[in-house]
Amino acid sequence: MTPVRRMLQQALRGSGRGALPLGKWMERWAEGASAAAHGAKDLRTLDHMPGPSGASFAWDLFARRGLSRLHELQLEGLQRYGPMWKASFGPILTVHVADPALIEQVLRQEGQHPMRSDLSSWKDYRKLRGHHYGLLTSEGEEWQAVRSLLGKHMLRPKAVEAYDATLNSVVSDLIAKLRLSRRPGGLVTDIASEFYRFGLEGISSVLFESRIGCLDPVVPEETERFIQSINTMFVMTLLTMAMPSWLHKLFPKPWNVFCQCWDYMFDFAKGHIDKRLTTEAEKIARGEKVEGRYLTYYLSQTGLPIKTVYSNVTELLLAGVDTISSTMSWSLYELSRHPELQVLLRNEVLSVLEGRRVAEAADVAHMPLLKATVKEVLRLYPVIPANARVIPETDIEVGGYLIPKNTLITLCQYATSRDPAVFRNPDEFQPHRWLNKDKAHHPYASLPFGVGKRSCIGRRIAELELYLALARILVEFDVKPDPEGVSVKPMTRTLLVPDSVISLQFIER
Repeated sequence: MTPVRRMLQQALRGSGRGALPLGKWMERWAEGASAAAHGAKDLRTLDHMPGPSGASFAWDLFARRGLSRLHELQLEGLQRYGPMWKASFGPILTVHVADPALIEQVLRQEGQHPMRSDLSSWKDYRKLRGHHYGLLTSEGEEWQAVRSLLGKHMLRPKAVEAYDATLNSVVSDLIAKLRLSRRPGGLVTDIASEFYRFGLEGISSVLFESRIGCLDPVVPEETERFIQSINTMFVMTLLTMAMPSWLHKLFPKPWNVFCQCWDYMFDFAKGHIDKRLTTEAEKIARGEKVEGRYLTYYLSQTGLPIKTVYSNVTELLLAGVDTISSTMSWSLYELSRHPELQVLLRNEVLSVLEGRRVAEAADVAHMPLLKATVKEVLRLYPVIPANARVIPETDIEVGGYLIPKNTLITLCQYATSRDPAVFRNPDEFQPHRWLNKDKAHHPYASLPFGVGKRSCIGRRIAELELYLALARILVEFDVKPDPEGVSVKPMTRTLLVPDSVISLQFIER
């Protein structure tokens, strides 16, 4: 036993049962640190890393599990092979990392211009159509320039607070839509669909400072088609990335459908951008002053090529929609099944609002249980179940292994957030775990928005939209389960989503 590990075990024996999850990941960290401390001469190569054979992994993925259960393979990999293993996904060799301390090692070595996974099919489409890359697909200095620009308006708390009136207007329309959609008994069927439209309307209002009708009694046909295009594109993403490009000619349907979805999404965004820019040009021609807070305005004033504006707005439109839809759905699903927690959360909101019915951005700081609830939902149901990194500049050392540069590294966030060595009772919905300062968790154990330079740029806007909507729903309704409902599990559709329809009762208060 190494001295580091021995000291940790002695310390943990005296720290009580409450430290058990913390202790387990500290032991893992010690093992990795000890392996790395022996120096480069003792580093193992990928040849020594455990993992399934290509045929075995393909069988698990496509025949036994299906792509929809990709997140569950993280848990199985952790149990079978330990915190690091390798596997091949189509033509791509991937190193999987399923331990928070090792994930931290990866992210602290990601370099000046960190890369996510290649999203090769997204890039292939843009090359085919002559589109520019956006924040989700660009790399290097091109990505850094746009990231820095948008960060001023999407990551600074004061800048984001300026959107609360715009977002509250969308929340009001959501409340009206929920009332309109209720069946006898207050039942709203397929709430994820309603929240998907709410999320798209919210990001559109921030991008365009105008509305696209997602929450109208009758959704415009072009908006409905855009929504369907996003859904289908995400399904096709996994298929097109798993297939070598030469297979697209032999089996053209997945690639053709994928391209058709992107075609419509680009056309939809371009139409709204052009409309806004035309309106501004007309005002300037009349000698009127033009200013705005919406993000398309900021992008259009930078001198970026118009194709770059189109690409970034298109990618931003789809980036936050599933975050809102899934997190809202899971939050109310869990709260409906934990009525005592729903009461506590409602009381917190009402106490802060002091007679008001609409929360503002400044109110959220005084609602710790609301923030903890969203954090717990994102731990249990991370919208992105696995993040990824490609380190292009140099080889890196992780957990005693030498990882060659340009290797795709999958950060198994679903596995770490459901690991009993990290979180006690990991499958239980316990928001209060985030309020107990004495039971700290490894800061890299749950990273629903990523971390560092490549973290989600829309995080603060998405969180504000979630907080405002959940607070308002709890003020207006008691939320109860569908009397005929069944247990809903997560599934992978590139992103993590409910595997069946969630329906809930919204009872007027």
